[in-house]
Formats: sequence, structure tokens, C-alpha cells
Amino acid sequence: MYFISRLLSVEKPADVLTSPRGVFSAGFFQVGHNAYCLAIWFTEAEPEPSPRQNLTLIWMANRDHPVNGRRSKLSLQKTGNLVLTDAGQSTVWSSDTASTSDSQLQLLDSGNLVLITQNRVLLWQSFASPTDTLVPGQTLTTNTKLVSSRSQTNYSSGFYMLFYDNDNVLRLLYDGPEISSIYWPDPWLLPNYAGRSIFNDSRTAALDSRGIFSSSDSLTVMASDYAIKLQRILKVEADGNLRLYSRSKQGKQSSTWTVTWEAVLQPCKIHGICGINSLCTYVPEYGRKCACLPGHKMINHTDWTHGCEPDFKLPCSSSNVNQSGFLHLPRVEFYGYDSNVYWNYTLERCKSTCLESCDSCVGFHYKYNKDGGYYNCYVKSQLRNGYRAPGFDGDIYLKLPKSVLSSLFHRAPDYDESNNFNCFLSSGNSTQHLDRRYVKKNVSGVLKFMLWFVCGVGGVEICVILMVWLFVIRNHENSSLDNIQAGYLLAATGFRKFSYLELKKATKGFSVEIGRGAGGIVYKAILSDNRVAAVKKLTDTNQGEVEFYAEVSTIGALNHMNLIEMWGYCAEGKHRLLVYEYMEHGSLAENLASNALDWKMRFDIAVGTARGLAYLHEECLEWVLHCDVKPHNILLGSNYQPKVADFGLSKLLNRNELSDNSSFSRIRGTRGYMAPEWVYNLPITSKVDVYSYGIVLLEMVTGNNGPTRGVLDAEDVGEARPKKLVTWVRDKMNASASLSEKGIDEIIEPVIGSNYSMREVEILIEVALRCVKEDKDARPTMSQVVEMLLSNEKDK
Repeated sequence: MYFISRLLSVEKPADVLTSPRGVFSAGFFQVGHNAYCLAIWFTEAEPEPSPRQNLTLIWMANRDHPVNGRRSKLSLQKTGNLVLTDAGQSTVWSSDTASTSDSQLQLLDSGNLVLITQNRVLLWQSFASPTDTLVPGQTLTTNTKLVSSRSQTNYSSGFYMLFYDNDNVLRLLYDGPEISSIYWPDPWLLPNYAGRSIFNDSRTAALDSRGIFSSSDSLTVMASDYAIKLQRILKVEADGNLRLYSRSKQGKQSSTWTVTWEAVLQPCKIHGICGINSLCTYVPEYGRKCACLPGHKMINHTDWTHGCEPDFKLPCSSSNVNQSGFLHLPRVEFYGYDSNVYWNYTLERCKSTCLESCDSCVGFHYKYNKDGGYYNCYVKSQLRNGYRAPGFDGDIYLKLPKSVLSSLFHRAPDYDESNNFNCFLSSGNSTQHLDRRYVKKNVSGVLKFMLWFVCGVGGVEICVILMVWLFVIRNHENSSLDNIQAGYLLAATGFRKFSYLELKKATKGFSVEIGRGAGGIVYKAILSDNRVAAVKKLTDTNQGEVEFYAEVSTIGALNHMNLIEMWGYCAEGKHRLLVYEYMEHGSLAENLASNALDWKMRFDIAVGTARGLAYLHEECLEWVLHCDVKPHNILLGSNYQPKVADFGLSKLLNRNELSDNSSFSRIRGTRGYMAPEWVYNLPITSKVDVYSYGIVLLEMVTGNNGPTRGVLDAEDVGEARPKKLVTWVRDKMNASASLSEKGIDEIIEPVIGSNYSMREVEILIEVALRCVKEDKDARPTMSQVVEMLLSNEKDK
């Protein structure tokens, strides 16, 4: 049944609307004990126990006012109004519509619940009032917004909202019980620097079935599995993130939903998640965690959004202002709530200002101004949106009573330098001297010598212990605040920091080499958790640790099924290493040389590689050029799924720096795969990767990565080899309007035999020749390449 003309009852579970093809269902959905909401959901549940609880909801009418499990009903009145009533016959929700002609409620295959007249006049639709989810074909407008649920099990309205702001920019807002603040795009960025445009008046955004979400403010994001028609949803989650999900059907059941894009890559930057006076850290094994600041206690032990309150009272009178001091929290930020900003302030002057401000200053942010060459002091009236990141440039000084500071200080090593806590007491300290006088007795010379000897040995032992202790402290100085007593490092980027000795042991002294290139040598490793990994030891070790960490954190944040996954890194002294997942079947170059790939494998590798590059070029928050696309950098997993490797070793550019060629003075890729722009010193864009990809395609089709069949001579080496290959294939194409089977037999690698699709070969050659055009503007983008490669599926 996909329409009703009069009534649905909560007491009749069979009273459910189903779309014509059975994709969606609508009816009463249980949200608690004897509590129900009118909702729409995907009919297919996720393949887990209790399928009713695993249904994917896309809309609710009365999420904040559930109805009783008895005598509640949804009725379509003769006046054309759709009304939801509770057990007491009170109206909980209505469509507020009217019509003189008969009307029907229908559930469409798009997931839209519509109320229409017999003359097909639309009276009301669920698409016009979304809850927390957008489905393909549904439009977000200036009059609509997505509001998260309170939690994964509480479907009532939460604190996070996706909406169009007054400047026409699509934003994420934390709208809490006490305060509200924008957190995406980064609030300190002007819209144009965030890649947004305020020059639009349509204020519309939509998701399509192929995985593109686009907005009128110039925001366009692409799912990691873009171009495949799947079930897709865009959802504002209870944790404050905006995520794009996709799901495919496997037989009679659907697979689980997979995240294919998310707005905020650093989850602790989402506002309000830990509440006031608390700090967020990200633990890869457990996810996001909250902790109260030292001297504070949790307000509500079941809900972190309430935050923490001080377990002390700051002395505020002028006579006891010196009874307060500061706790140093390195690389910590509390965004917003600056009561004052002071430029070019010394640390001592900033402390004095905060002390004199009494309860209007609970601490201050002290940060170096690189442009001015001096430090700025940001006085905080509240401590909200707190997070700690090893790469953050700035410190927080938390104001506390001396009594609290003293207790923290004397809890060492729990609260000491090893945990990034430094106590700074204000002036006026007095040192207490204990009376340690004693009566000196006569001591023999031998006994005195023995005492001195024992003291000397003990002193040496103490020095050794102190040196070892300081070494341990130095290696744990990045310890997370919410794991103070444990004292271990938490990588805020979501992947792990390895020690050099750990990787040396995992690689058996770097003895099993599995590859090498211009960037370094790759070794096989067995990690401590028995995972097989590939460890790349970089040869260029001139980069500082901070710069290296900044680039590695960006690489680690990239996530796509056709990109090699980074598991961690090492930055110790001169050592710079990257830890990747291990790819069982090696590189595309090795498999082409061994003739291990049939035609289907080659075509799938071409499509997967294109998807990975399209993600790097067009979907990342950072615009990433690979600059060295070649068969050696395309790795194959256990099922020969391709993954692009070494993409993070190229320079990361901003989108507005496309024409700045100076940044690429040292990046030249591999001879033969390099676009003409490198040679002629033209502006470098993503089209250099498109050119290299075209060469790879030709090699996959012809097998001419070696001197075979007389097409390439043995003396054709380096750059001449691919150029001659391009000319040869182009001449074959120009010889006839369309390739005959005989023509294809001349081009395609003989080992493939006749087991190929002529249409797919034509598509691959056509795409390759377009990619290797001399004029970069004549080359397609990688997303266009994906579309062209998949055009054969559309024709079927």
C-alpha cells in the first residue's frame, strides 16, 4: 500500500505506507516505551539482529512530541488537512492544509510523503520540512534546516543544525541550552577563504544519487564512491558532524551504511561537545573523549554537554589578588569568549592583567603573532569549545587559587611538566624554613669516609635516575590531559605516532625491502598488533618536526576506498617514516610486467584509480596534487582493488593558489609521465595528474611498459617511450573512423587474447588520448574521466 485516503492507527502495526518499489515505508515508529512518532524509513534494515531497531529513519513529524501507543492515529480529514492526534484526541501535529476536492496521502519512491488532490495538486510534502536527513532529490532551502537528534537513541531535537546563514552561506551551528556558535566552515575564516561565495540569493543545496552534494554558496562535495548509483543520505549527526553515507544492496538484504564524506575531520573542533570548563581529546582506539580541567568537577555525570564547574572559589578582592596563579596548558585552544585582546604583551604583563580582572578572567590564551613578531594576550571570560592538538600554535594559562595549584604541584608526577602542566604562582610567595638544627656528635674518620663514599654513590645513582626520568618525560611531553595519570601520547589526527625503535623492530632492522622511489625506500613490517604494514623511510629529512606533522596530519585525514590508508608516522630526530597498510599484490607496474591482469581487472583498476584521483582533486578540504601518477604508485590489494599511493608526498595547495608555479620548483614526477607544463614552466594544475593518468591507461591497454611487438624499440627509454606510444596509438585511431576488431587486436596487449569488451577498449583509448592532450585545457577533469569510463554502464 502506498497511499491512504483516510486513517492510520498506532495500534495496527500493519498500517504502514510503502512506496511503489518498496524502497521506503511510512507509519508509526516506536521511539520509547509506549511512545511513537509518525516517520519515514528505508524499508530494508541493516543486516544485524533486531531489524526494527536498525531501520534508517529519514523523517519524523512529531520528534519532540511522541504520541501514546494506544488510540493515537493519523487521519486525513475531508477538509484536506492531515492531522496526528494523541490518545486524548489532542492535535499533536498537522499539515495545515485545506482542499475542497478529495485528496490522498502517497509515499513516493524518492522517500517523499506527499498530500495531493485528485487533480494532482500538491498540498503538502515531507521534503519541505526535513528533520536531520537529506535524501537524493530533496532540496535544502533558506526556509528549511537539518537538526540533529539528541543522541543515537533519543530522536528528539538536538543541539546541531545545518542551515543557511544571513550571508547566504551554508553553515553548521551549535545551538545549546546556554550559548550558540558556528563551527563549520571554520568561523575565523571569511567565506571566500573557506571556498564559499556570498553572492547568491537562491540558498539551495541538494544531494544526488551519484554522491555529489552541492550548494548555491559554491560548496561542492563528492562521495568517496562517487558515480555509482547507490542509496545515499546526508545527515547531521548527534555528535555534531555532517556526514554523507552510501549503501548498496547485496542480494535480498542491504549492506551497512558507509561514511563516504564528512564535514569536520577533527571531531574535537565541533563546538559544545564537551561543555564548559572541559577539554576534548581524540583517542584513535576509543574516539572522542572529554575531561574536566584541573580543579573542576563534572556537572552532570551522565551528560558531558553540561560541562564542568570549578571546585574552588577564586579570591577576587584587591587585598588577596595575589592568592591566584596559573596552570600552563600547552597546545590547547578554547575558541571564542575573549573579553579582551591585548597586542604585543609580555607573559608577565598578561598574567597581571588577568589577575587584576578578577572573576572576568578565568584564564588567557597566549599566542605568537608571526606577522608582527610579538605575542598576543587573549583574556577569556569563559572556557568553552576546548581541545588539544599537538600541532596547535598557542597555549592556555588557566587561573586557579594557589591552594589548588599547590595541591596539583605536590601530586607530581601526576601534575608536572611530563603532563604539560606548569604552575606559575603570582608574586608574594614566601618560603617556609623548617628548623633542622641538631647536636653534632663526634664521628670517627673511617666512619666519615664511609658516609661520604655512600653519599657519593647514592648521588651518582640519583643523577642517573633523574636523567632516565627526564628522558621519559621528554618522550611523553605530548601526553593528553584526560589521561594525565597514564601519561601516554594521544595523536589528535586519528592515527598513531610510532617510535623509531618500534618500527626498526617491526621491519627487522629495515631488512625486507618491497619498493623504492625518489621519496624513499619501502619496507615490509609486522606491527606489535600483528598487522602487516608497509613502512616508507623518507630520504629527505630536512623538514622540521612541526612542518612534517602538519603535512602528515593532512594526509592521514584523507579517506577514500581508492587511496592507500595511512596508519601512522614517526618523527624522531632526523628520522621521518610513514606507516601504510600493506598491499598484497604489489604495484600495477609489477602486475603488468608479469602479465597477471586480465581485461576486467585492468578496466576496474582504471576506474578505481580515476576515482581516487578525482577525490584528491575535487573533494578534499585541501586541494591535493599527486604529481607522480605512474604504475608504480598504483597498488593492488587482495582482490586487486587499486589504491593510489604516495599522494601525500606532493605539495598541498590551496584552491586559490592554482597558478602559483613557484611552489613546485622541486616537484617533477617521473620522466615520461610528466605533462608538458613542467617542461615549459607553465602554471601547474590538476591537469598534470590527468596527463600522467592518460599515459598509464595506454600502458594498461597496450602492455607497452616494455619493448614488445616492435612498437617500442629497446633504445626508446625515458621520456621518448610514452611519447612514441601516444603517437602510435593516435595514428591507429586516425587510420579509421572507428576501431575494428582487427584494429583493436593490433593495439591491445596479446596476452589478453579475445577476452575483452570492445566497447570498454574504445572508451579506455578515447579517454587516454583526451587525457594526454598537449593543451591542458583540452584535457578532462578526473571526475569527467570517471563519468566517461562508466558511460558503458549507462548504455547497458
